[in-house]
Amino acid sequence: MIRENLDSIETRIRMACERSGRDRSSVHLIAVTKTKPLEMLREAYDAGQRDFGENKVQEICRKKPELPDDLRWHMIGHLQRNKVRQLIGQTVLIHSVDSYRLAETISAEAVKAQIVMPVLIEVNAAKEDSKYGVMPENTEELVRAVSGLPGIHVEGLMTIAPYTDDPETNRPYFVLLRQLAVDIDNKCIDNVSMGKLSMGMTGDFEVAIEEGATHIRVGTGIFGERIYT
Repeated sequence: MIRENLDSIETRIRMACERSGRDRSSVHLIAVTKTKPLEMLREAYDAGQRDFGENKVQEICRKKPELPDDLRWHMIGHLQRNKVRQLIGQTVLIHSVDSYRLAETISAEAVKAQIVMPVLIEVNAAKEDSKYGVMPENTEELVRAVSGLPGIHVEGLMTIAPYTDDPETNRPYFVLLRQLAVDIDNKCIDNVSMGKLSMGMTGDFEVAIEEGATHIRVGTGIFGERIYT
């Protein structure tokens, strides 16, 4: 089932890229594995999937040693400052930096580990009370502040759009994130690149690709509904 689902998602990615005149290689599929057992991750791996995303640090730390070394782990959920130490060195990209204090903690731990941690700034594009992220109008200010920290590199923006049955209703939020990235990129801020846009999930990733997503986060479309214990 997982292989077939990945094939279906791949077809939809390619079609969205064709509609928007983009190269398929510009879009990275992150398989979101929260609540999923190792067996399902192995099945996805065997089907060729290499980028995996988790919402919780402890899940990355638990699953990573049990799986092949060439998996690329992404932290896509809300990150608590007291979990940062466990995460550094375990993930290729933190998508969810939503405050300067969190960035400071990531910076301090990265410096200790003698690495540079790539991060995305999470933007609450729809201004939902239930969502984390910096407000769009405050995004550049946070990017500038974070860019001055050692051991950290800002590589783009991320947003979680509202849940909807009509993906078109989320297009304005993806347009907003892309325009924010373009505007910030034009400022040529040191230690900042805006090449990565993490946006779009199972219900709306095609629209997100059409509006410039470089990283899409798909869980249900690959693994089925979440498993809660």
